[in-house]
Amino acid sequence: MTIRNPLEWGADQLKSGAHAVRLASGSVYHAEDHAAASRPEINRIGIADLKDALAKGLDDFAAHRTDVVYVCLIYPVVGLVLARAAFGYDMLPLLFPLASGFALVGSFAAVGLYEMSRRREQGLAVTWTDAVGVLGSPSFGAILVLGLAMLAIFVLWLFAAQLIYMATLGPEPPASMASFVEAVFTTQAGWAMIGVGVGVGFLFAVLSLAVSVVAFPMLIDRKVGVDIAVWTSVRAVAANPIAMGAWGLIVVGGLVLGSLPLFIGLAIVMPVLGHATWHLYRKVVEVPGHK
Repeated sequence: MTIRNPLEWGADQLKSGAHAVRLASGSVYHAEDHAAASRPEINRIGIADLKDALAKGLDDFAAHRTDVVYVCLIYPVVGLVLARAAFGYDMLPLLFPLASGFALVGSFAAVGLYEMSRRREQGLAVTWTDAVGVLGSPSFGAILVLGLAMLAIFVLWLFAAQLIYMATLGPEPPASMASFVEAVFTTQAGWAMIGVGVGVGFLFAVLSLAVSVVAFPMLIDRKVGVDIAVWTSVRAVAANPIAMGAWGLIVVGGLVLGSLPLFIGLAIVMPVLGHATWHLYRKVVEVPGHK
């Protein structure tokens, strides 16, 4: 048995994930007629559209806040588990990467919220079971494949963060929280870790945003393959770099605020952002035949 380094392992996982995406995109809904699967038009949006999407997301949350909070209690629970793992197993340097990683997988975690917004938009009854009911959707196979790809990106981010720590403040783990914080903010190596970490994290965030911001809502909304959904998302970001960049900052800022204190705020931040993402999708994508 050969022990491989994280970069080799991560590269293999990306290759496997890409292969799975190709298989899924060729099988999930790929047999439907060409008109329904044709490339949708991409609208140009501005900051005012982001504000409107957030307002509509907040309205969806207010209309079903009890159901949504019940479903989204899982986010602070997961956050606390991750934080406990970081403190308990000498993984303190990964605490911030774990927390910020919510932004990388948040679009996948919010698929149930997209379904709730979709149903409300159509005037249908909405309960928390509708969020869970997406598991039985015909789209679930494609959603799961894309979700696994986003999880692979998250894992690679953690590997990258660990390598950055090893190259700056490592290789020994910090003796305590106080010593770690002091080393991060008062030493040259700590500032180097912050600078490189922010730069690398930005690249991961851009990749995640481009691949998923439109793709997951589209898979909920339409019968398309993973390839079309991802390519539509990339096109949407490329056509609206300023607005989508601002949206990424809003998401990251909201998740950081929601993580304080003890990730409790995620029970509110996540559903609002999830609902708002659905309305952002509606603004930026024109799907042929959709009314």
